[in-house]
Amino acid sequence: MRTNLAGCCGAVHVYQTAEAFAALQSTVYGRMRMTLTEIYDAQTADGTLRADAGQHAILPILEELRVWLEASATRKVGLFAGLFAKPVQPPKGLYLWGGVGRGKSMLMDLFFQHTEITQKRRVHFHAFMQELHHALHEARKTGVDDALAPVADALTRDVRLLAFDEMQITDITDAMIVGRLFDKLLAAGVVIVTTSNRPPEGLYKNGLNRALFLPFIDVLNDRLRVVEIESAEDYRQHRLTGAQTYFHPAGSARAAISAIWADLTGNAAGAPLRLTVNNRETELPRFASGIGRASFWDLCAKPLGPADFLAIAAAVRVLILEDVPQLSASNYNEAKRFVTLIDALYEAKTRLIISAADEPERLYSEGTGSFEFERTASRLREMQSADWGKPEA
Repeated sequence: MRTNLAGCCGAVHVYQTAEAFAALQSTVYGRMRMTLTEIYDAQTADGTLRADAGQHAILPILEELRVWLEASATRKVGLFAGLFAKPVQPPKGLYLWGGVGRGKSMLMDLFFQHTEITQKRRVHFHAFMQELHHALHEARKTGVDDALAPVADALTRDVRLLAFDEMQITDITDAMIVGRLFDKLLAAGVVIVTTSNRPPEGLYKNGLNRALFLPFIDVLNDRLRVVEIESAEDYRQHRLTGAQTYFHPAGSARAAISAIWADLTGNAAGAPLRLTVNNRETELPRFASGIGRASFWDLCAKPLGPADFLAIAAAVRVLILEDVPQLSASNYNEAKRFVTLIDALYEAKTRLIISAADEPERLYSEGTGSFEFERTASRLREMQSADWGKPEA
């Protein structure tokens, strides 16, 4: 089992005075250092980020969590405080929601990166659920009565801060598991920060047996601070609207592709995104702020199928795919996977930025499979349009 599973609503953990909060900062840091607001302001000043009032308003909330986590990094909380220890109540976590492209993932990454504790994990919610199902499957093999108990215990031993990106619930089984897991995590004193495109009341909306999920919505509203990021702009869509998204030949596009990655992710280094599909792992080599990046060979030269590509399409908002070669009968299997990948991205309305050997219509011009590729070429052309992938009004 993987041990790394590995508008505001409600009251807030509040320090009595601003002076008390500043004093705690001094205690944590030994010397004053930059707050998240100061870091954000510095990055907007140098052009790394674009100033946004809605984003700016979230930073003090994240800063309070940051200070508390660092101040209590070695202190036991929740169920682990001990029988005779004075209980330490962690502050409420944060449920940050708003429309796509509002900067939620960027804010969470900024907070996560600058919270200096070792027991923390940031994970895309879809990838986490894949891991969770795998861990539960392994736990059931041991014959335990409640497979979730050892999984939750392993997680709470390793993590004090758990940051989920893009929480979404589409399945009643997931809904029930997540509800029970959050109860265990919160009881153990784990601080949860999550982003979502919907408020808690919008999760699993109109889903089968949704009444069974409603108690979890109450938990989110009661145990996390629910805040909407109020921003009128979809920055990710704004940056891509009218921008070139299909580059050829691939060899001459590397600098342009790297510039797009830097712009969309805030120049993040990125980290692998691992998704468990049908009890095996599928990996995107680089992932940051909802943006995935891979080469043609990373995805299409491996024995991946529709389920893998559907999982990737669900996990990212934008996929950067590099170095698509000239396609022909000589790389027929790779070409078939490429077609399946494009179909998955197209159906999921995932934005695609691509570098390829030639224009879509000339990418697979002859040989077995070229006729069937005409639909893919048409989709690649459609996906370049300025409005493609925008949510319907």
